[in-house]
Amino acid sequence: MTCKHMTSTSEFGTWAENYVAQYLVSKRYNILSKNYRKKWGEIDIVAEKEGVLVFVEVKANKKEINGFEPENRVNPEKLRRLNRVVQTYLVSKKYSTEQNWQIDIVSLTLVRDKELVKIKHFKNIDVD
Repeated sequence: MTCKHMTSTSEFGTWAENYVAQYLVSKRYNILSKNYRKKWGEIDIVAEKEGVLVFVEVKANKKEINGFEPENRVNPEKLRRLNRVVQTYLVSKKYSTEQNWQIDIVSLTLVRDKELVKIKHFKNIDVD
């Protein structure tokens, strides 16, 4: 599906998550899971790189708006909920308490009439 033919926000969100997954694969990440959901939150993408589990929050905008970049929508409360889902994922998948992991935010913005995609990758976000 090309981005130009999407009408709903959920279609755009799915497209953005798939685009980011491809971006991560191109950076040598191994995608383990997508859309891990619990009542209190969701992990968009679970990946692994060099033995580290990477929990990726994807934020996307259909157009550039200065001051309203996608990554600005990840607030401390969102990070707390995400951290809770990460802890549940680690336990449910029986990972060791010694497993290295981090939370990344990948921001995607469509620019120039949807013909260009700008990606910003924020690695190892502090949850505290």
